[in-house]
Amino acid sequence: MQKFETTILKFGSMGEKTGWTYIIIPADVAQLVKPGNKVSFKIKGKLDNYKFSGLSVLPMGKGDFILALNAEIRKGIGKRHGAMLMVQLEEDKSPFIMNADFMECLNDAPDAVEFFETLSGSHQRYFSKWVDSAKTIETKTKRIALAINALSKKLGYPEMLRSQKQNKL
Repeated sequence: MQKFETTILKFGSMGEKTGWTYIIIPADVAQLVKPGNKVSFKIKGKLDNYKFSGLSVLPMGKGDFILALNAEIRKGIGKRHGAMLMVQLEEDKSPFIMNADFMECLNDAPDAVEFFETLSGSHQRYFSKWVDSAKTIETKTKRIALAINALSKKLGYPEMLRSQKQNKL
C-alpha cells in the first residue's frame, strides 16, 4: 500500500474534464503501484478514513495519473478543492461484475447487444455503474430502459447522457 499526502485540485476549463475535482497520483507513486504502466488502471485504498475500491486513475502525461473525486467521494471525505488529503492506495485486481439486471435486459435486445459489444470495457462499465448507482428500483428500471434504448440507437454512454439532457431519448 502506497501512502502520500496531496492537495485536492479542481480543473478550470479543460474540455470534458472542466469542473472535475481530482487528486494527482505522482509518477513515482504510480510506478510503485503498477510498475511500467502508462494506461488507466483500477485502484483501492483510503482517502483519509474514506475506504474505496474499483476506482480508475487516468494518465495525464509525464507519468502522472489523476483520480477524479465525484460528489459521493467528496461527501465521504468531507473536503473540497484546496484541502489536504492523506492517500493510501494499491492496485485493485478484482474483476468488475456487470449489473445482472442490466445484462439480462440487454440480452433481450440484439441490436443493443451488438453495439454494446463494440464498446471498450471501460465504456461498457459506465453503463453498468450508472445502473448500479440508482438509489431506487424505479430509477434503476428507468436507467436500464434508457441505456438499452440508447445502445439500440448506437449511442455510447456520453452520447446517451447528452441526448437524455436534450430529451431526445
